[in-house]
Amino acid sequence: MLKSNLLSTNSLPALIIRLTVGLIFLSEGLQKFILPDINGTGRFMAAGFVNAEFWAYFTGCFEIICGFLVVTGLMTRLASIPLLTIMVVAFITTKWPILTESGFWSFAHAYRTDFAMTMLLLYLVIAGGGGFSADRLLPGKSKK
Repeated sequence: MLKSNLLSTNSLPALIIRLTVGLIFLSEGLQKFILPDINGTGRFMAAGFVNAEFWAYFTGCFEIICGFLVVTGLMTRLASIPLLTIMVVAFITTKWPILTESGFWSFAHAYRTDFAMTMLLLYLVIAGGGGFSADRLLPGKSKK
């Protein structure tokens, strides 16, 4: 049974995607507190946010909490939605100006990681956390 779960089309791939997305967001969220001038308030100020300190720490908290939930597979679909929102805001504030000022190829280069993270988050919203997720331990969830 474990072997069939491990090889299922939704268990191992979903775990790999959850670990990738969750650990990256967890790391980015922590960096907003550890390195505020580079990855937190300073970065939000450079992007033109009013009240940059608030938005940096607000975003960092969501990245930490939702990143942890995604890693564990607890409420994966729900936790992925705020992270998708963060990606949309990041696109609008940091990548759209590159597209309009420097052209498509500069934009494509700058957006490559954000694009990958956005696509992986969309997968998690659609497919959920997979067989190796904490959601499967909740009452009423299938144990298959």
